[in-house]
Formats: sequence, structure tokens, C-alpha cells
Amino acid sequence: SPEEMKVQAAFADHQQNCPKPDFATDVRTLIQYNHGFAVMSTNSKVMDGYPNGSVVGFAPDEDGNPLFVFSGMSSHTQDVLKDPRCSLTVASKQFKGAADGRVNLMGKVALLPKEEKEAATATYMKKHPGAFWITFGDFNWFKMEIERISFVGGFARAGTVSPKEYKAAKPDAISEFGPHIAAHMNDDHMDSTIGMIESQVPGLNASEAVITSVDSLGMYVKVTRSPSDSEEIQQFKMRLPFPREAKDRKDVKDVIVEMTRAAAAASAAEE
Repeated sequence: SPEEMKVQAAFADHQQNCPKPDFATDVRTLIQYNHGFAVMSTNSKVMDGYPNGSVVGFAPDEDGNPLFVFSGMSSHTQDVLKDPRCSLTVASKQFKGAADGRVNLMGKVALLPKEEKEAATATYMKKHPGAFWITFGDFNWFKMEIERISFVGGFARAGTVSPKEYKAAKPDAISEFGPHIAAHMNDDHMDSTIGMIESQVPGLNASEAVITSVDSLGMYVKVTRSPSDSEEIQQFKMRLPFPREAKDRKDVKDVIVEMTRAAAAASAAEE
């Protein structure tokens, strides 16, 4: 219907102009705050020409380069000792499907110099506090030097980031505790999220709005709605921007309260 087409056009225009972290920041953030596990693809030593996939633990160093502790018995260890070329596919901590972020890092993995092992141990144990086994004699330290980065942030958000851009970027500080904010809003204040969405894209009429991530510039929300001219159920992710950049946890709370009050006031004015 003309009314629904108007809503769709308004939504597309709103999303195109939303402030959001750049790709390099998004990638650094995803790698930094991932749960510490990813899929490593290596060139198989025992099946020449075939890829070997393994779920491995990792922790990024200060430049975002993945650090690993591998047992000499593992097939991926034998693979990278023969051919250091590999890739690491890392999904966001909140990954549930194609609309969620993931990164593929390609590069070469090499044994870590002895003088870097102490710092690497501290970094790895911060990400994996239960990894007592890293001191066992059969385990060796490795680091990936990144040569290519591919990023998929969800539908219509994909591209590449150069290693130089990646190294220069910093993880978004708000994203570290963003999942806690999202969980609180989803459990106790979903009506407020729906109100904020409606104030920015009138007529969307969401029946459900689940915040999937929070960063310094806004939130991503999984929206469920039915068009005004149909009973079809639509689900998609949308960007809900903050009116200003949030600096810390308290600032995020203040911004969301401001947005909620502004949305309520706008709704009351229309009634």
C-alpha cells in the first residue's frame, strides 16, 4: 500500500544516515570482546590440498593480533608448522545468524619469540582465566600476523579492512559492557525500545524490539513487525542511533533515558 511504501522509504532513509562505528572499529571491537574461540582453517598436512578446520582458543594482543597456545599433538599445530598460511573466522559474542557480525582474518601463524611469552601469558589468561594448562610442556605459543581482513556486519554491511587500519583502530569501549545494558533493556524495558523506534521511524509499529548490541554511537535492534496492509511477520535488524556519543556506562544510561522521555513526549503530543 502507499502507506507501507512510505514507511519503508522512511526506514531506508533513516538507516542510511545513522551514525555507526567505522569498519575498522567494528572489527577490532568484535575481535576484542569475542568469547575467545574461533574456527581456524589450515592447509592439512595429512590430506594435501584439503583445508583442515579446528575450533581454537585465542586472545588478541594490544595490536589485535591473535595469540594461540597449541598442543604439539593437535592437527592444526602440525599444519601451521608445515605451512603457516591460515585463516581465523571469528563470530560476534552475540552471534545467532546471518544478521550478526563475523570477521575472517587471513595471515601467517608463527611460533612466538621467547621474550614475548610472559606478556602473551598475561593476555591469554585474562581472556581464558581457567586455562591452567598453558604452562604444560607440550604447549607452544603462536601469533598470527594478519594480512587480509574481511568483515560482515549483517545484511548490507560488509567489506574489507586493511591490516594498517585494523591496527590503528581501537575497540569501542561501550561495547565491552553493552551486552549487560542490552539484557536489562530487553528484560525490563522493551516497551521503551519500541517507543524509541517508533519516534525515529513513525509507522513501523514494532511488536517486539530486542537490542542485540550497544556501542558508543547507538544500538542494533532486532525488530519484529507486521506491515499495516498485511499479516506477514517481518524480522530485521535496525540501527537505533544515540543523539550524541556516549562516553561511559552512566552516560549510556543518561542517553537512553533522554531518548525514552523524548519518545514518550512525542507520542503524547500526537494523541
